[in-house]
Amino acid sequence: MTTRRRTRAGTSAGTRRTTTAAAVAVLGLVSACVLSGCGIRATTVPVDVGAAPSRVSCKTPTGTAAGTGGVQGIRATVELVCGAQLVGVQRVVPVPEKQPARDAAVLVTQALLAALQREPSAEDREAGFTTEVPATLTASAPRPGDPAGAVRLSRKPEDLPPVALSQLVCTLAESEAVSPGPGPVVLGGPDEDPPRAWECTDAVRSRPESVPTLGDVVLPSASPAPSRS
Repeated sequence: MTTRRRTRAGTSAGTRRTTTAAAVAVLGLVSACVLSGCGIRATTVPVDVGAAPSRVSCKTPTGTAAGTGGVQGIRATVELVCGAQLVGVQRVVPVPEKQPARDAAVLVTQALLAALQREPSAEDREAGFTTEVPATLTASAPRPGDPAGAVRLSRKPEDLPPVALSQLVCTLAESEAVSPGPGPVVLGGPDEDPPRAWECTDAVRSRPESVPTLGDVVLPSASPAPSRS
């Protein structure tokens, strides 16, 4: 009996020693993996960093489209920037009354440009709306020889910030007074270069930082003078 108890006691002690040695070996292997980066992912511990930032709504506050203070105006869609995209918002754009029909397109263009340059209201900014159109940009009537509907800017269109150009192109493309039919918007600069055609597409609205140009506008050549016999 004494021999059996000693044998069992020795077996239990040996088992404990074996278990302890195995645990030490496992800990050593884990430590080696951590030091050498053997691919075992560390357990992440949640950290409270506060509430996640809220996303902008890109929704125009109620009543923003109105409120021109009794000034005569037209209802138009103005393209503002929200969430890195262009979003059209309804505005009542003030336009002077009783102007010659030939000047109507120019006046509407200038009014739309002014609307794009206007700093968004506090409600609009809270909803995420901003504008990139420079406050110093001006628009004027086309020069003799320019295509009908062309707009001359105080800066070359290609020198404008891409997002600002996208806002202007898409806003003018939405206006029937400026662009009565589907097609590109014709913009020129203050120099003698011919105006160029710019198109507002879904790709432009989703990525306003890159505006495609359709190239130079081909102006009709002057008719040759009749030969004298």
